[in-house]
Amino acid sequence: MNTENFPQPIKQEPITPKQLYLTRRKFLEAAGILTASTILAACLGSDPASPSGSPTSGTDIMTRKDLATSFNNFYEFGTSKSSVAERAKDFQMQPWQVEVGGLVRYPRIFSMEELLDNFTQEERIYRMRCVEAWSMVLPWAGFPLAQLLEVVEPLPEAKFVGFQSVYRPEEMPGQVGLEFPWPYLEGLRLDEAQHPLTLLAMGLYAEPLTPQNGGPIRLVVPWKYGFKSAKALVKITLQADQPVTFWNAIAPQEYGFYANVNPAVDHPRWSQSEERRIGEIGSRATQLFNGYEEVAPLYEGMDLSVNF
Repeated sequence: MNTENFPQPIKQEPITPKQLYLTRRKFLEAAGILTASTILAACLGSDPASPSGSPTSGTDIMTRKDLATSFNNFYEFGTSKSSVAERAKDFQMQPWQVEVGGLVRYPRIFSMEELLDNFTQEERIYRMRCVEAWSMVLPWAGFPLAQLLEVVEPLPEAKFVGFQSVYRPEEMPGQVGLEFPWPYLEGLRLDEAQHPLTLLAMGLYAEPLTPQNGGPIRLVVPWKYGFKSAKALVKITLQADQPVTFWNAIAPQEYGFYANVNPAVDHPRWSQSEERRIGEIGSRATQLFNGYEEVAPLYEGMDLSVNF
């Protein structure tokens, strides 16, 4: 049987930005990356087939790199998933800065070099579920957003975190051709942002993030639909009020602020009870919170069919 087109089993490897570090040893020394065994517990979902290690039940297999880097939702580069990589190939990711401010004690602008030097990089193999009912399993590298927030020290009145993606219409044709309220905006409650699973990712598949995957730095919130994980971040703002978010502003009847993966709450135009794993044949049942049930206490007492 020809298995070339089948997804490959999950492997856990350190993510090495090759343009910054020539050898694995130098990268380990410079970025202090943790080995997969060290961060295993941080990636585990409640499902026994959690993608943070060997696929013990055989149901979670890491998505092939060529699929994950060629099938991309990134409207800043257009609406065709298959053309995003080509349209993004000349996008400039150096130099890059992320401004962190708002209701914080120590507002600061971080360069990518400072983020790599000051925050230990970890590999996190997470499920990713799109609101369009397809999914992947991806090996990110980055660090918990909570660590960055700890450095800037949120003030007591800060309750939410807003995220802003880059606005660069000269390089992003979708920002010219699509009449949307650019730049892309997203948001989380502060406790969601501080949860250990919430990641600022700078690597994927043992390499730096590509432009089509949201490079050079993006948010990854694995229990929420993928559009919550804002790409190409340039600004993080702590605030008292719930942030305006891109898709919720455009179509509030379809996209709620929380956007937690929930098989019991359908999208107005399709069911969310099943999903299609890219690289696999057929469909599988969607899991509440994408299988990461450890986040359930964040929503205790909330009606998740109303706060969708």
